[in-house]
Amino acid sequence: MKILAIETSCDDTGISIIKTKGAKNPSFDVLSNIVSSQIEIHKKYGGVYPMLAKREHQNNLVPTLEKTLKTANLLKISKKQITNSQTDILKEILNKESNLYENLKNFLEKYEKPDVNLIAVTQGPGLEPCLWAGVNFAKALSFFWNIPVVPINHIESHILVNYLKNETINFPAVCLVVSGGHTQLILMKGIGKYKILGETRDDAAGECFDKAAKILGLGYPGGPMISKLAPKNEKKESFIPRPMIGTKDYDFSFSGLKTAILYHHKKQSVKTQKSKEYIIKMCGEIQQAIIDVLIKKTIKAAKDYKTKTIILGGGVSANQELRKQLAEKIKKDIPNTKYLIPDTALSTDNALMIAIAGYFHRTKTESWRKLGAKANLRIG
Repeated sequence: MKILAIETSCDDTGISIIKTKGAKNPSFDVLSNIVSSQIEIHKKYGGVYPMLAKREHQNNLVPTLEKTLKTANLLKISKKQITNSQTDILKEILNKESNLYENLKNFLEKYEKPDVNLIAVTQGPGLEPCLWAGVNFAKALSFFWNIPVVPINHIESHILVNYLKNETINFPAVCLVVSGGHTQLILMKGIGKYKILGETRDDAAGECFDKAAKILGLGYPGGPMISKLAPKNEKKESFIPRPMIGTKDYDFSFSGLKTAILYHHKKQSVKTQKSKEYIIKMCGEIQQAIIDVLIKKTIKAAKDYKTKTIILGGGVSANQELRKQLAEKIKKDIPNTKYLIPDTALSTDNALMIAIAGYFHRTKTESWRKLGAKANLRIG
């Protein structure tokens, strides 16, 4: 079967098409995976503005769909006309997406229904205005093309993307999902069988990276910049705290870390604050403080629940030091535990992970009329 997936949970417009084979041991052929990034637009604000991001999704969805279908060799010129009744329903679905409606109407008049069996779309969690842009787009395509649509949990898709490599997940598994909006430790007993063991009580790890980078004057997004500047293979000084690292639970807190970084920065002279040496030292310490807490909690959960697999996912999983140090700690402390991480390019938000999750939930389709966005959607 062929699955077309749509991802608009934050500031990346993603559309992907995969072809699947097999049932018990599925294999996935990626026909196309296109991401339209908004990073350059949001840089000057130091973060994502939801309504601005929604507007960009409205502008990007149709061109991204066209490019995705063309890459997958599924784009064919249409010979049919859109009826008045179809136009009315499309207007109804996209009544709050006027710009998107015009772009999509022109697209549907120009091209035929593609050879696709299922549409998968991110339902949540995420920024509500952004989610609605993708959900309404999926509803319109589902109606017009008469293709079933399945809603997908964004967090779960960060976990299930590991099946792309035909990996076997031995259960139970502990999943560490780390991004700008979420930091969660999840117990996975099977596909669709999840329990949140712990999560951040305030800022997520990715959010802490962004705020720390802003304090240092490094710009947005902060994680990649801090990682790039952090010194490699050097002894770390440990002069800022590791919040909640010694607690008996599996929760996180990064708001206090951000405050400690701010106070440390303010104590320095203006000359020191701007010095390359100080910024590099701070980047190394900030990155290591976050990594220390993430690894300590993950290993504790894995031991406590006698898990057979540890899965790392989410945007922050692109951090090379986190990937490497977690691998080293697993090998040292729990060597018989399998360790799964996606390719770095698939750590950040993309529609390919939505497509794979769509395959595993292909029987849970919803009527396009009932489909809606759920910004605070939980896993488990």
